[in-house]
Amino acid sequence: MTALPERPRRLRRTPAIRRLVRETTVDPAGLVLPVFVREGASRPVPIRSMPGVVQHSESSFRATVLAAADARIGGLMVFGVPVARDPHGDAACDEHSVLAEAVRWARAEAGDALPVIADLCLDEFTSHGHCGVLDADGNVDNDATLAVYRRMALAVADAGADILGLSGMMDGQVAAVRASLDGAGRTDVAILAYAAKYASAFYGPFREAVESQLDGDRRAYQQDPANRREALREVRLDVAEGADIVMVKPALAYLDVIADVSAAGDVPTAAYVVSGEYAMVEAAAAAGMIDRERAIMEVLGSVNRAGARIIATYWALEATRLLARA
Repeated sequence: MTALPERPRRLRRTPAIRRLVRETTVDPAGLVLPVFVREGASRPVPIRSMPGVVQHSESSFRATVLAAADARIGGLMVFGVPVARDPHGDAACDEHSVLAEAVRWARAEAGDALPVIADLCLDEFTSHGHCGVLDADGNVDNDATLAVYRRMALAVADAGADILGLSGMMDGQVAAVRASLDGAGRTDVAILAYAAKYASAFYGPFREAVESQLDGDRRAYQQDPANRREALREVRLDVAEGADIVMVKPALAYLDVIADVSAAGDVPTAAYVVSGEYAMVEAAAAAGMIDRERAIMEVLGSVNRAGARIIATYWALEATRLLARA
């Protein structure tokens, strides 16, 4: 027998030993389920490019809230799909918007047992599909958009949102929303800042999910995929403005950024396994190219290993079942 001073395989010999020495473990309490709620829907509407994901009706959404609470996952991230849109996204600020109503339904079903994260952005509500209001030249007006975010923040906070997910990538958005919340006595509402949200090709299926009206792209305000250090600048600014959690989005193509943000920051790091990343795995599995369940857990494990304690994923409920079975 060869004399080897170290034999790493000893610690891989059985499932029980592998569990014992596992360095990172996906925790259901850190999984957040993104959910789409369609205004006026009488039944769930399947999303073609995201097999297994739907635009929810009120009843199917309420059932999903209960399932998520029973599974003890980390939370829900709620996106509203309105019937009517306009250039300024006025419906986003309505106290009875589809988003605000969905937040109320979630709180009615789960109370404080399930954190509710309300998406705070205008792209679902604008007729042009951008994340903010446009100026006379057709460009997103950063500061005019902040004024709308302030009003939208109060509408969803008053509906009962625990956390606001600021996803618009406007400069100063965290400070603007924090000031609006605090000025209204909503000091307990937390801010999840999409600090490093990249202008990614992986958002395509999401745009179908929210019926986005976007013509063009968002490269003038979302981060350039070529830039790594810039993410740390964005995180530093958001934390200084009052962000309680910072997010990197997408996840799989930006694991290096997740690692950088996690190592540099003193607030929790989140990441979003976005619609295109989800769709790739589902398509490959449907074609018989990969083991679907193993791929799901490998994807989530990689994001966790990179440093994201909180993971937004359309597989949140299924992953919880897979973890319980392991």
